[in-house]
Amino acid sequence: MHFDLTEDQQMFRDNVARFARSELAPEAARRARASGYPWEIAKRMAELDLMGIPLPETDGGIGGTLVDALIALQTVAEACPRSGDVIQAGNFGPMRTLAEYGTADQKARYLVPILQGRAVMSLAMTEPQAGSAATEMTTSATPDGNGYLINGTKIFGTHSSEAEVFLVYVRFGPGLDGIGSVLIEKGTPGFVVGQPSTFMNGEDWSQLYFDNVRISAENLVLGPGGFRKQMAGFNIERLGNAARAVAVGRHAFKLARDHAAERKQFGRALCEFQGLQWKFAEMSLKLESAQLLLMRAAVNARDGLPDARDTALAKLACNEAGYFAANEALQIMGGAGFSEESTAQYCLRRTRGWMIAGGSVEILKNRIAEGIFERRFPQNPQKSA
Repeated sequence: MHFDLTEDQQMFRDNVARFARSELAPEAARRARASGYPWEIAKRMAELDLMGIPLPETDGGIGGTLVDALIALQTVAEACPRSGDVIQAGNFGPMRTLAEYGTADQKARYLVPILQGRAVMSLAMTEPQAGSAATEMTTSATPDGNGYLINGTKIFGTHSSEAEVFLVYVRFGPGLDGIGSVLIEKGTPGFVVGQPSTFMNGEDWSQLYFDNVRISAENLVLGPGGFRKQMAGFNIERLGNAARAVAVGRHAFKLARDHAAERKQFGRALCEFQGLQWKFAEMSLKLESAQLLLMRAAVNARDGLPDARDTALAKLACNEAGYFAANEALQIMGGAGFSEESTAQYCLRRTRGWMIAGGSVEILKNRIAEGIFERRFPQNPQKSA
């Protein structure tokens, strides 16, 4: 199977690369240190038609493919890791679930501002007692007239401090088929966005509290039985996670390569030491291998939705390759990479976080094993007869 880019895709990549080198790369270290969402970059991405790339034009998108979106994401993130977050939010984040399953009215209200770089959406899935075991969530949606009352708590949501609208996973009833999702705007009575906490990746996330938050039926995205569809949309977000991991790993790789070519110790360039040569060879092997699995998942996607097993393999390989490359690059660069003046340490922190976010590497291994044996391996304690 070949994953060669078409002539149009190569031209697209070249154009994005020129933009990224000239406008994004020079300020990459500053953006890595800055707090808050880079709104100026989001608006610039929208001007260049880099938001909503795989969405149909009827939804305000560009009408491209999932591969096109990956090209943009990786090209931008490789030049400026922080700016890659904007491409993720505008092409791979929870907005993709909205784009796939939302109503025309919901898309007009919430999707269009995101594609214009004026808003960002946050996914509210994880709860204090429901992380990898997402099906154990308890945030409830209780019918109330022509709407619902939402009660519960969510944590660890990317962009939760900046978002104006949240895609909230809720429970309508018991079991897997009782899970669905709703849209809740910031400022809705009873909905409180907690004080932001700063995490290792430099981002600020806020805990979310829902206390009898009333929403209308118009804010329902997927009702009972919608969990599998939500996870199909979430697989796109996982590919965005995977793509950034490889791209940011490459960013660190190039920093270390340039450092090793220029820095001299014991009278010769670092790149002349075999121990470091082997590090670069191993980094290159892992990054290239992971990229192939990523492309396979994207190319094989049906109707824009990647296969769960292909996604798990790609994300696992990309997460581990990106972190390995960033970690080795930092070791090669020594104190120069450890400084906040360099993006090397930022790459290490970001790639480490992606090994947890969007499905931990351990959970991915469980999913892959289920595919191998063609059976489920429930993690819950077995109930006695």
